[in-house]
Amino acid sequence: MGRYPELGLLEIGLRLLIWFLLTGNLSWDNVAIGVAATLLLPRQASAPVQWRDWGRVLQEILLAIPRAYWEAFEMILKPHTVEEVVYKQTLPNRSAGLVFLDIFLITFTPKTIVLNCNAQGTYEVHLLKPREDV
Repeated sequence: MGRYPELGLLEIGLRLLIWFLLTGNLSWDNVAIGVAATLLLPRQASAPVQWRDWGRVLQEILLAIPRAYWEAFEMILKPHTVEEVVYKQTLPNRSAGLVFLDIFLITFTPKTIVLNCNAQGTYEVHLLKPREDV
């Protein structure tokens, strides 16, 4: 890891997790390819890992699972036909892993998806809402 001293264990783990989710294969050959790809992928400079931020995001992921089921159930009972684009602000200069988890959290629920994000920490989010009966 001399070539990437700033590549932390969380980033390595996150990259390997994504690799295994994409390939769906845990054979020794695939693990070796995943480790090689993880270490060879380019790395952008970002803020150092903040353990408090990771803990908050992981807690939000655990809370997002029942919320996703609830939203799916709501959409079955009452179709959501109103579309809206909102902007969600977050902290700037977050590590790549935290940006990925933020986007994952927003996109995990069936009513929202991230359309765009920028370096200033703003996410453009497409949101579905139920039609308001007038």
